[in-house]
Amino acid sequence: MSTPQLLHGAITVGDDLPPLDHEVTATTVVLGALASRDWRPMHHDYDFAVNRNGTQDIFLNTPNLAAWFERYITDWTGPTGRLGKMTFRMRDSVYPKDLMTIRGTVTAAEVTPDACGWVDIDITLAVGDRVCTTCAARVAVPIDEDDNPWSRRGDTWAP
Repeated sequence: MSTPQLLHGAITVGDDLPPLDHEVTATTVVLGALASRDWRPMHHDYDFAVNRNGTQDIFLNTPNLAAWFERYITDWTGPTGRLGKMTFRMRDSVYPKDLMTIRGTVTAAEVTPDACGWVDIDITLAVGDRVCTTCAARVAVPIDEDDNPWSRRGDTWAP
């Protein structure tokens, strides 16, 4: 069974994306650090993180957070969604045993003169009531079933 393709015309400013909940474990933190080749001990060494850095535990690193945001966006768009740009601001750390919840809202949707369908999304990653990271993303989605943002090159790809 194939996943239905998300098309630009089905998206409206104000739409809420489905939330993504994930129970963070030490493995989540460590594997994210390893995958990004971040050997800094605060992402894998509990004693270093707590006793030297003064944090409550090891915590997610920046590339790991970026990967969670990218996953969140592409889970919503499906395989033809293409991330154009993303910026985020970390406010607080995410630790093992935290239940992180990622939520997003569509803030803009436009089709540019070169017929590229763009969607802007504001995203938050929270643990309970504590907002840990905010993110703004711009993603290209197909305008019709024959469009695929991944086929755009050069002047036709301008995030």
